[in-house]
Amino acid sequence: MKTILAYGDSLTFGANPTGGPRHAFADRWPSALEAGLAGKARVIAEGLGGRTTASDDWYANADRNGARILPTLLESHSPLDLVIIMLGTNDLKPAICGSALEASFGMRRLVHVVRGHYAGKGETAPKIMLVAPPLVCESENADMMGHFGGYTHGLEQSSQFAAHYARRAEELDTGFFDASTVAVADPEDGVHLDAKNTRAIGEVLVPVVTSMLGL
Repeated sequence: MKTILAYGDSLTFGANPTGGPRHAFADRWPSALEAGLAGKARVIAEGLGGRTTASDDWYANADRNGARILPTLLESHSPLDLVIIMLGTNDLKPAICGSALEASFGMRRLVHVVRGHYAGKGETAPKIMLVAPPLVCESENADMMGHFGGYTHGLEQSSQFAAHYARRAEELDTGFFDASTVAVADPEDGVHLDAKNTRAIGEVLVPVVTSMLGL
């Protein structure tokens, strides 16, 4: 059986846009992916609200820097056959980074972290897939929109994810998928996904992962 690490932020965690309870286990995209693979692989979900690609968030009470914590997770969950990375939304906050292009550089850093980790151990690195997150949408949630420098900034930058991430994937020879083609943010807060859209990401990744791993 193959082992996959799903590395992400609150969208991977299954955060509820209404501020209610976390989405049911079956509705989180890593769970939907594992179910769709029908016993051919297990998917380890590592989602943390506020996680960035490679930047510090000094307002947070947990380490949100994705590049810093990733080696620990690689070590604890190895051996791995595939690492799926869906990060970047939190990088768009002006107080953190503010740019989809810079977020793509953070994704590059994460690819280097994965490959460097296994090279240092003399082991074969897992395959990697970069996933461009869904777009920020308009919302009347002033606090959430404020985090992202307003709706215009959030939409403008998030709409650039796919192009920048696809370029990084080609440059680094990784897999690529654009989650905005199947999932849209809930206007309740403009960033997070309802259960249906969260689940849809995992469901649509099934054939992509099947092909990458030759399942």
